Amino acid sequence: MNMSRHLKLSLKARLALLLFVIVALTAAAGAWAAHVLDSAILAWLLVVAAAVVPIVWLAARVMRPIGQLLRALANTVASYREGDFSLSLVADRDDELGELMTAHNELAAALRAQRAHLVQRELLLDTVMQNSPVALVLVDAHERIAYANIAARHLLSEGRSLNGVRFGDALSGAPAALRGAAAAQGDSLFSTEIEGVDETFHLSQRTFILQGQTFRLYLLKRLTRELSRQEVSTWKKLIRVLSHELNNSLGPLSSLAHSGAEIARRGDYSTLPTVFAAIAERAEHLHHFVSGYAAFAKLPAPRPERVEWAAFVADLARQQPFAAAEAPPDLPGWFDRAQVEQALINLLKNAHEAGGPADQVELLIRCAGLHQRIEVRDRGSGMSQTVLAQALLPFYSTKRSGTGLGLALAREIAEAHGGRIQLANRDGGGLRVTLDLPYVRQEAVT
Repeated sequence: MNMSRHLKLSLKARLALLLFVIVALTAAAGAWAAHVLDSAILAWLLVVAAAVVPIVWLAARVMRPIGQLLRALANTVASYREGDFSLSLVADRDDELGELMTAHNELAAALRAQRAHLVQRELLLDTVMQNSPVALVLVDAHERIAYANIAARHLLSEGRSLNGVRFGDALSGAPAALRGAAAAQGDSLFSTEIEGVDETFHLSQRTFILQGQTFRLYLLKRLTRELSRQEVSTWKKLIRVLSHELNNSLGPLSSLAHSGAEIARRGDYSTLPTVFAAIAERAEHLHHFVSGYAAFAKLPAPRPERVEWAAFVADLARQQPFAAAEAPPDLPGWFDRAQVEQALINLLKNAHEAGGPADQVELLIRCAGLHQRIEVRDRGSGMSQTVLAQALLPFYSTKRSGTGLGLALAREIAEAHGGRIQLANRDGGGLRVTLDLPYVRQEAVT
């Protein structure tokens, strides 16, 4: 935008010169008119009337570049508002207006550079997210999908676009386990069948505010391969643990047997009972150690039966304390009582060991239609995403003396009933472990 070239004077100097010229001309014209008309009042009235037009013209002449600059600034600001930062002003003045135009051009250059940088970062971020193996879905406050990457589109809509689709509609064709995890409002781990293959997923949910609007971000990570690798590592760990424990027991047993044989050879039979007692003690320890793992490996098929919830909860409370979040359902349950009771004892024991207040360990039971849901809640430290992803693996434990069988056994029992187990961190701290069991009236589930 070209501005008219003027004398290189500051605005202050121009205004002072203009006022000086006007005052000088007015004074000279007034003196001349008073002399000619012989009346000072009449002369000054004529001079003022005659000076109006030149004064207005001079004022317009001085304000013209200012008006042009203001219009140019308004146009460039409108362009910036539309996202076009290509416009700039021709700074051809050495006064204050020239300084303003130069500063405006510097601002435009900074905005252009920042915009280009942001565009490059957005392109990089979009490329990374679109090609990420983690399914990513961004949902606005109206429950409509604002963004979904390629992995999410393949998982929920066979590759079709999801923008603008209601999140509930997108989940309508998803597995029930995924719908349940999304409704849980927290991080969770679940397994389901995808194209005939059992897959394990970790779902993470976060709510945040962007540009004054509330969004919820869903991150769905497939853990099947990672868990397979972890299972191999776990089996190796198990072999090392078993080898270490067996060697620790078999070594003393062998030594005690040789000692007993030497004592018998010498005929010192009085010390043999002590040797035999030590051998029996080590054998008993080894038996208990191995039987714990054998019980997990040889879990029998469940035998579901009618279970009255009130009596079941009362029996459970005598073994592990807890607070009932709700009254037990009136509708009886249908499951293998001994197995589910054992699973809940392990879960309640874990809840008490999580570090939270003992009186905030809760049990919630809901039974409706063909579904039975049992939740164990605590206010401990919860689990990190890494631990959540591995907590259900056999022999995985974060406790120094833990066997890693409690959660794995609960998972085995739930899946043997045709159900599933889910782990999720609670808002405000703590963990929620959910057993979802189908209400199936039959003698056995195989």
